[in-house]
Amino acid sequence: MGQFDGKVAFITGVARSQGRNHAIRLAREGANIIGVDICARVSEDSGYVHATPEDLVVTRELIEAEGGKALLEVADVRDSAALADVVQRGVAQFGRLDIVIANAGICNWNRFWEMSDDQWSTLIDVNLTGAWKTLKAAVPTMIEANNGGSIIVVSSVAGIKSLPGQAHYSAAKHGLVGLTKSAAIELGEFKIRVNSIHPYGVNTPMGLDNDALAMFQKHPRYLASFGSILTDSPIAAEDDITEAILYLAGDGARMVTGTQLSIDMGATKV
Repeated sequence: MGQFDGKVAFITGVARSQGRNHAIRLAREGANIIGVDICARVSEDSGYVHATPEDLVVTRELIEAEGGKALLEVADVRDSAALADVVQRGVAQFGRLDIVIANAGICNWNRFWEMSDDQWSTLIDVNLTGAWKTLKAAVPTMIEANNGGSIIVVSSVAGIKSLPGQAHYSAAKHGLVGLTKSAAIELGEFKIRVNSIHPYGVNTPMGLDNDALAMFQKHPRYLASFGSILTDSPIAAEDDITEAILYLAGDGARMVTGTQLSIDMGATKV
């Protein structure tokens, strides 16, 4: 028996990295998964390798290996109609929706006045507006079912502590905190909890982007804004983030809503 037996989770950015790991761990605990990923390069300004349709196939196989069922589709979180369609088909297939993880996001680097309009707007559209569209697609079904539920918005250390070279990323991730708090207030009467998590560096392609090193080499004083207290653990594993997801999604966090949970090795404190 798993703690999420009979539950259904909707996860964006599910093809690999944190999204995939969340899906696998939830499936291991009995959940079925509805998931989307764009499986393509979103921004020419991002220096890391993007997810592919083949990654999405592997994610489905890994979910099924854990005993879960999955409806995974290629979709862009900037496309409200596509998100609503996937959610509706997933709920028709699995019968309910209990957990939403707004995980999809991109990252890239530049000083704010040197960003093109497209570099700024694309990241904001994906990381902030995409999360809003994710919640918008899922919440009506959750309200109608009257089963309550848990929504987890994946923000960042940059959603608590602004970082240089990432003004657009910091703006988007701070915006997710506002979205989380407003959604928590509005959904409380429907027994739906809404919280945000705030990772620091995570061992994923995005978390190990070489463009960050180039930024620090060009502007070394920016390094003073980055750091952690747990110096023996300078970067988190995917499972470290998933543990926070499982906590907030589960009954152990039934009294927790509107909160910001940092998994940041103390980075917001230094």
